[in-house]
Amino acid sequence: MKTNRYGETGGRWFKGNTHIHSTASDGGKAFAELEAMYAGQGYDFLFRTDHWVASDVRAGKRGPCKLLWLDGIELDGRDRQGGNYHVVGLGNFHGVRREMGLDAGLKAVRAQGGLLILAHPLWMGNTPAELWRWKFDGVEIYNHVCQWLNGKGDNLAYWHFGLSRQPRMLGFAADDAHITADHPGWNGAWIMVNARACTPKTILDAIRRGQYYSSCGPEFHRIKVCGGKVTVRTSPVRFARLVGPNWEGQRCGAFHGKLLTEATFSLPANWPYAYVEIEDARGHRAWTNTL
Repeated sequence: MKTNRYGETGGRWFKGNTHIHSTASDGGKAFAELEAMYAGQGYDFLFRTDHWVASDVRAGKRGPCKLLWLDGIELDGRDRQGGNYHVVGLGNFHGVRREMGLDAGLKAVRAQGGLLILAHPLWMGNTPAELWRWKFDGVEIYNHVCQWLNGKGDNLAYWHFGLSRQPRMLGFAADDAHITADHPGWNGAWIMVNARACTPKTILDAIRRGQYYSSCGPEFHRIKVCGGKVTVRTSPVRFARLVGPNWEGQRCGAFHGKLLTEATFSLPANWPYAYVEIEDARGHRAWTNTL
């Protein structure tokens, strides 16, 4: 196993979303409305990821905010090889415009230090080859809106395709919120970042290192990796699983009886990657990054 990302989670947990849309592109709510809605549900930060709109939070800041806004963008279109993509970029970017085309847009975001996340690949019909082609930093393992639209929000298979070549590829759960009549869903998937403070630098640095977990409901209270073992403390869950490559895995829990709040697994030295998945009594799941 490679050096783990968590060691022992010692910072605070901050709730956020890496994929939302506003009236700046095809969303139904302005930033002030989104801020009030998400802050009311306990969110600490949000990324602005409108289609082909490179946000500049500092330039548009007006007075105190109820949560931390961070910059981002979503690129969409076909690359020169015909692949049809939606890609979220986390970071502050300049000179990124739809007219330049997807290839140039992806290269510009990467050149400016952006984090590139392949968005809802099952819904887009992406192939594993298209996932590998651009060496994305991460992939959306769950997309709330796509799950509501046609049941294609679960992208865990793509994460495993990516991990087979990039064992430290990041996994993200995200709303992709538009909050319109056709796309009403929000607050159905998020990430919880473990950091010292909720500032632009600490949040983005922690995300880059994979020091967060993704969730559709259950909570990891503690993640500790030490001496070839991983121990997690969680909200009450029905199952906890250590997920490895192919058929490899370990599990604890039962369909009936007392719920779990702690689990310990041994990390096999010959696995190229592993992560922990928990599932609550309603079937909602949460996932660590690779350990």
